[in-house]
Amino acid sequence: MIKYEITVMTIEHYEEVYQLWKAVEGIGLSKADSKDNVIKLLTRNEGLSFIVIIDNKIIGAILGSHDGRRGYMHHLAVDLNYRYNGIGKSLVNKCLEKFKEIGLEKSHIFVFKDNEPAIKFWNRMSYKLRNDISIMSSNIK
Repeated sequence: MIKYEITVMTIEHYEEVYQLWKAVEGIGLSKADSKDNVIKLLTRNEGLSFIVIIDNKIIGAILGSHDGRRGYMHHLAVDLNYRYNGIGKSLVNKCLEKFKEIGLEKSHIFVFKDNEPAIKFWNRMSYKLRNDISIMSSNIK
């Protein structure tokens, strides 16, 4: 087991985190993930996003946010060379701990239907796939 520490993500980490997201399969990136939009998310949800640094390199990250009722976790990523060391689980638990501190009782995640490794991970984290709802999206013009 490797030693690592989790710290709060700031916008100064953005470029390196974005490169991690691009390198990890199963993360869908869009204009919503621009630096300006991540600044908005981090500002509105201060202290809810985290990174893991080993040897001065970011090897894990998660974005946390909430709408006042439920917490949301986005873009959980762990460098392929560091998987299966509990880093993803620790990042999720850190978000859940912060969600609980601000009074949230439920959280959601978004996973592509064909991302079997992610679905298995989230199942191990006690998340259940819901078949009673679908997500619908629209660009705001």
